[in-house]
Formats: sequence, structure tokens, C-alpha cells
Amino acid sequence: MTAIDDLLADARITTTLRDGFDVGAALRRLAADAAGAAARPNPDMLRAAQAGQRLSTVCRWILNKPDAAHHVDRLAQEPDAPLDVGHLDVDGALVFACLLHLTGHPESAQFWWQLAAGAGHRAAAYCLHLHHLALGEAREARHWLHEVTESVLDSEAPDNAFLAFLESVATYVRKSGLSHASSPTGGLEMEVDRLATAKAGSCIIVQRPDRRLADRLHDFTRR
Repeated sequence: MTAIDDLLADARITTTLRDGFDVGAALRRLAADAAGAAARPNPDMLRAAQAGQRLSTVCRWILNKPDAAHHVDRLAQEPDAPLDVGHLDVDGALVFACLLHLTGHPESAQFWWQLAAGAGHRAAAYCLHLHHLALGEAREARHWLHEVTESVLDSEAPDNAFLAFLESVATYVRKSGLSHASSPTGGLEMEVDRLATAKAGSCIIVQRPDRRLADRLHDFTRR
């Protein structure tokens, strides 16, 4: 034997299995434990995923309301007006925000939801609650939930009944299949993308929707 063989022989660890030890059963238990751990999702990740799904459901419901296009049309009538409550169709801001969310512009959606929520729109505040919850931003999510239930301008606090109503709508729309059948069309998404690239250097859509987008939304809601 060489010197290396001697070293390897000295380093070898002798193992003995106790009588009756079932190696196969032990391996199966380890595999089952690993599978069980993998099947249990992280609670925070699960909560965020559920919030994201619910937000998309609520946005589809809002976008498909009969008067949605009318409000966005009103929002588009004064393109140069300042973005404040006195010059803003608040319902139009909510609809526009939901459209932005569904077409992949979450930061722009947040901007328009905040405009509407700042004017006391509870549904916009609820959307912001779900938006931040989906991002794992618990502090911001709690703030906007508080705005829904206690601090809105046009209701007596607390208003848990309104929150329950929104939760019921989200559940109904998801179960009925409307949430899958009423996504924005490709043409509507193209109009949003056009607005998004209209101002170079800005990744957030802060300008009002224009008449082209409003007309496309009218076509969408008449389907």
C-alpha cells in the first residue's frame, strides 16, 4: 500500500446499522417530509398572490361596468386641465387606473388610483390596498385598508359593509368566469402603450387618456 492508501484507510469511518433498521422506509419518510414542505407555500407569498388575483378580478369588473367608457370619455375631454379634484372625473380616474393595471402598467395605475382615493373614492383605496398587499408592502396595504373602512370623505366611519361588498363582488366575478372573459383587447392595450411612450423619459402615465383611447374603450364595452 502507498502512503495515500494508508491515509485513506485511517480516515475511513465505519458505520453499523442497528438491527431492524429499514433503509427504504427511512428514505420514503424523508421524501414525504420534503414533499410536504414543498407543498406548504409561504403564507406571505400566498397572501400576496391572492391579493394580486383579487385585484385583477376587481379591475375587470370595474372596466366592464356600463358607464366605464363614459367616465373615461369625460376624463379625456379636457386634456390640458390640471390633475386635481376640481378638474377630474374621479370615476374615470378609477377606471383608467384599472385599465393601466390590466395592461401591465402598475406604477401608472398606482398614480391614478391615488388621485381617485385622494378624492374619497373607496373602491380606488381598496385597489391600492390590494396593490400594495400583492407587492408584500404590508404597511402601505394597512394604510389604504384604513382609508376604505374609516377615513373616506363621503361616508360614516367605519364602513366595513362597503369592504364586504367589494369582497363579495371579487368572489362572484371570479367564480362566474367574468374575470377571464373580460380582459382588455389587444387594440385597447396598444392604445395604452401608445400613451405610455408619448412622453420620452417617463415610465409613468401621468397625462389624461385621450379621445382615441376613450373611443377604443367604448368599442370594448359594447362587445
